[in-house]
Amino acid sequence: MNQSAHKNRTSWQEFRFGILEELPLQLGIIPFGLVFGILGVESGLTALQTILMSVILFGGASQIVFVQLIATSTPFSVILASVTTINIRHSLYGLSMATYLRHLPLHWRLCLAYLLTDEAYAVSIKRFTREPPSPHMHYHLLGTGLTLYFFWQVATISGVLIGQTIPDNLSLGFAIPLTFIAILVPMLRLRTELIAAICATVTVMLTYHLPWSLWLILAALSGIVGGLLAELIADRQSKVS
Repeated sequence: MNQSAHKNRTSWQEFRFGILEELPLQLGIIPFGLVFGILGVESGLTALQTILMSVILFGGASQIVFVQLIATSTPFSVILASVTTINIRHSLYGLSMATYLRHLPLHWRLCLAYLLTDEAYAVSIKRFTREPPSPHMHYHLLGTGLTLYFFWQVATISGVLIGQTIPDNLSLGFAIPLTFIAILVPMLRLRTELIAAICATVTVMLTYHLPWSLWLILAALSGIVGGLLAELIADRQSKVS
């Protein structure tokens, strides 16, 4: 598609492209949501509490961690620290998107901020950064976000209602890491990004045995520190040369 075609996209076209480009990722989201629905009930939450967590919180990874820690009677301070650390990435997504959304009215920004999840960001940021801008391109993010929201709610409710009938040998839990790998790998283009991913991965392998899922916090911090140090070293090298 040429540049003028992108610039002349209507709001409906942007919305539709967002939906279509987000749909393939739902192959991983559906089992992800089913797993959360099952884990939520097994952790001691009621069916309604589990469903409302998806409706209100709408953060897959943090929801999974929350119910897993609740099930093991983890201290609240550790639960809070773990969930907060995991969700810090959403602030980074917001900062990345701010350039493209800051001109929108407050109600639009609040709506899109709520829908700005991993999968929606991964799809829409490619549209925002690699294709010519258009006055209606925020509808692309609306399309990706609503698509994910719809499938996540359906999958969660299905997990709550029929989760006990799903055979264990299907290993639905394996869909969770696969989903994030599918999102992350195509985005690792810079050396600093790769170093951050390696630091986090090594930390997971070294600390996975720690109680209360502390490896989550340590891996996130390791990735952030590794990426920042790599960025500083790269900047110094560029100035010297």
